[in-house]
Amino acid sequence: MAWLSLLAAGLCEALWAPARSLCTLSAMGLSIWLPSAAMREIATAVAYSVWTAVSTLLVFAFGAPSGQQSISLQQAVSALGPIACVLGLKFG
Repeated sequence: MAWLSLLAAGLCEALWAPARSLCTLSAMGLSIWLPSAAMREIATAVAYSVWTAVSTLLVFAFGAPSGQQSISLQQAVSALGPIACVLGLKFG
């Protein structure tokens, strides 16, 4: 459950950045509360690393379809690095 909380927190973190509404405040609150809840079961360093990696990757992934940035092949392949690190932290 803690790992799902971290994924949801990363999603909330990625969603509040482009939005400007009441949903923004909700997403901001959840992006802080969910990782803090996950840190009751997962070491703080691991939880923070996963939370920031997920949110960074989602912001990166949402940027291309929105037209705000173009993604090169090198950038797309490089984005696999944090995914591998998160999987290593989860299953290592």
